[in-house]
Amino acid sequence: MDRFKALMISKKDEGGQSVDWVELGTEDLMEGDVLVRVSHSTINYKDGLALEARAPIVRRWPLIPGIDFSGTVAESNHPDFKPGDAVILNGWGVGETHHGGYAQYARVNGDWLIHQPAAFTAAEAMAIGTAGYTAMLCVLALEAHGVVPASGPVLVTGAAGGVGSIAVSVLARLGYHVIASTGRTSETEFLRGLGAAEIMDRSELSGKARPLGKERWAGAVDVAGSTTLANAIAMTSYGGTVAACGLAQGMDLPASVAPFILRGITLCGIDSVMAPKAKRVEAWDRLARDLDRSKLSELTVTHPLADVIGLAPKILAGEVRGRVVLEIE
Repeated sequence: MDRFKALMISKKDEGGQSVDWVELGTEDLMEGDVLVRVSHSTINYKDGLALEARAPIVRRWPLIPGIDFSGTVAESNHPDFKPGDAVILNGWGVGETHHGGYAQYARVNGDWLIHQPAAFTAAEAMAIGTAGYTAMLCVLALEAHGVVPASGPVLVTGAAGGVGSIAVSVLARLGYHVIASTGRTSETEFLRGLGAAEIMDRSELSGKARPLGKERWAGAVDVAGSTTLANAIAMTSYGGTVAACGLAQGMDLPASVAPFILRGITLCGIDSVMAPKAKRVEAWDRLARDLDRSKLSELTVTHPLADVIGLAPKILAGEVRGRVVLEIE
């Protein structure tokens, strides 16, 4: 098979890492029973951390980064997939311990793949990516704990980012009154266009955590962690639920037990990396049903894969609106 280009992160002898474009053959890929011709990928906060060496995301060296990809099966020894099938991969350690999506080919365990829903193109699948799939896992968690539109408002933190923007869009379409928290007030019209009913400055949540606050929302989707998550919990109504899926502000949680024992609050941890396949399929099926594709196009920009190195510091700085689709070719 022809050789192909890939982005490779390598350790430097003197310390640190280097990020370089290399040429590989499929024999250079890791073990797996499905070879995928990758057509699209995306950049998530975790990808930015890996490319900028800001956290120990990469744990095997050298490694092709990229925790997401979509494409078509080129070769398969897995019973669920055949050449030509359109597939999606999110997580499973890809881009962390297994070669990821920033390359023209990827060889992976077929159990990690799902069939691309017919409602989406490969580009749309990556406009959703791990961020959108995680947002839907959060919505499913809220629903599972009885948070419905009639329960009251739902808060979304980091609302202009990847997870947040899709969470706002999906929740609004489902009929929820969405309070969108953002540090970028310039994105007010963008967020209202996605369906947000209220815009909140993130400074209202990012300051010192309070043990208990006024009840303001029935549920929340939080991407920040730290004091933002603590304050979101403190202002959740009796019997409400908070879905926590990120740590953009920090890994700490300076919270009180008061909301849990006085209001019966539920805190749901959302893991998108190792979620079982049945849960992934459910999330993608719901995205196909409940995500407005016209809204998806509004929150998406497209770049060639070559731009990904320059995009990494921007996504960490909160300068990337919505979602980025990376075209591999």
